[in-house]
Amino acid sequence: MSAPATQCEMPPMSDTLELPLPGQATYADLEALPERYVGELIDGTLYAQARPASPHALAASAVGAFLFGAFARRGGREGGPPGGWWILYEPELHFGADVLVPDLAGWRRERMPVIANVPWFELAPDWLCEVLSPSTERLDRRLKLERYRAQGVGHVWLVNPLSRCIEVLRASPAGWLLVATHVDGEVVGIEPFAALSLDLAELWLDTP
Repeated sequence: MSAPATQCEMPPMSDTLELPLPGQATYADLEALPERYVGELIDGTLYAQARPASPHALAASAVGAFLFGAFARRGGREGGPPGGWWILYEPELHFGADVLVPDLAGWRRERMPVIANVPWFELAPDWLCEVLSPSTERLDRRLKLERYRAQGVGHVWLVNPLSRCIEVLRASPAGWLLVATHVDGEVVGIEPFAALSLDLAELWLDTP
């Protein structure tokens, strides 16, 4: 069961990069991509996206800075939550033959006490954030979400910098539940990091 479509969803855009035939790509094809591309493998199909534009980069950076400062420092920060998480930018996740690269991922330290010196991770995160763009949204929603849930990811944030909203998804036996949608300049605590409030206005690129 896929996450429900909402007003945050955008139409897809095409990518002109020449890729292997669907179902025939290998990890070597992913490694051969130009550095400006982020590659992912799903069921033998290689998906490659150019590095994001500024609205995407700002949203990912703001979410990461907020979570790292509040939840990923050793022992947390004075007067705040007690830490307890690892927060990483664009970790490479290997789930069998599939290779996925979320914009951000978080592991509870009780599940992953230390970060090993490895090129990728096989242990599924507890939380993920995908920052949507017209060229990546279909992949993020239609293919990656169910693989995340199947691996035991508990929460996913879908951040749309053009629609200025965050969809909060929680895994359930029946599929992903849309538990909240936060928009514009709300200041809210968002599960599983509800102990502190996030100012959404910091995520969005100012427009004239």
